[in-house]
Amino acid sequence: MAAWRRDVLPLVAMITVEFTNVGLNTIFKAATLSGMSVYAFIVYSYVVATLVLLPLALLFSRDTRALPPFTFSLFCKILGLGVIGVAAQVLSYKGIDYGSPTLASAIGNLTPAFTFILAVLFRLEKLALRSSISQAKLIGTLVSISGAFVVVLYKGPAVISTPSSPSLHLPQSSPQRSWIIGGTLLASEYLLLAIWYIVQTKIIKLYPSEPLVVLLYNVCAMFMSIPVCLYFDPNMSSWRLRPDIGLAAIVYSGFFGSGFSTVVHTWGLRIKGPVYISIFRPLSIIIAATMGFIFLGDNLYLGSVIGAVIISVGFYAVMWGKAKELRAEEEKYPLGSSLKAPLIREAQ
Repeated sequence: MAAWRRDVLPLVAMITVEFTNVGLNTIFKAATLSGMSVYAFIVYSYVVATLVLLPLALLFSRDTRALPPFTFSLFCKILGLGVIGVAAQVLSYKGIDYGSPTLASAIGNLTPAFTFILAVLFRLEKLALRSSISQAKLIGTLVSISGAFVVVLYKGPAVISTPSSPSLHLPQSSPQRSWIIGGTLLASEYLLLAIWYIVQTKIIKLYPSEPLVVLLYNVCAMFMSIPVCLYFDPNMSSWRLRPDIGLAAIVYSGFFGSGFSTVVHTWGLRIKGPVYISIFRPLSIIIAATMGFIFLGDNLYLGSVIGAVIISVGFYAVMWGKAKELRAEEEKYPLGSSLKAPLIREAQ
């Protein structure tokens, strides 16, 4: 039973999250193509997520006596997490609006590379250039970034084309310029996501209650997103809810995006660390390409395929280096806690 909770449950949870996240990106793209405002979508998603998480937080966090005191410093950290989250959401959905869910999934593999760079900059990760482990992580990071440039700058011919006539399919992908803008926005979003992972890991170590932390994060993000999104889209007619695919996307996002996925990621960060969460990123490329082809009528372009392969090679080079590092730590401290060591060291 303990092995099932330690190994099987996180595996199933992370795969499920990848499916739900790609599903969210796909239904969001369909909703924006039908005229839904990106900014209204972000605010309403946070509202729905807060309403969903409130009873869950009360149900699963009834015994707060075992938790450390909730301090003003901790609240400020959650507030900062909300700022990062809102900025990442705006960049993410605008990026998908310009590009496609497949583009988002391909560039998403930059997350571990960005996390490694940030960890080195903040002295949370040691970089010994003579070590094969550090070399693997450094080369993998550079390869991943190179692959992202390929995805963003080279669209290429369509590898898989969809028929142009079916009524269920929505308009085809954006021109090259929109593709580059979308890729740049998504790369910026995944940089913020790497920061979000680091800050969230620190917070959950200080206050190990996933439902409460995620609820407070969503409440902060909701109140911060309202003035920001109203500033970018002051047209109130864009905020009117209608019983169409836009409303379905908002409800889906509230339940499975800002709600379910955030709780599972926060739980996974505590028990496995950011590296384990990142391992499942390449799976999203296959899911996104399939969903985009079936539901959106998206073509799969050669640049996305080549770039995704390059990013994945770099991704697994970083993972190989980290696995070697963890094995060395286990041998050095067989009774220690480094089995759960994330991409950034326990010194965090």
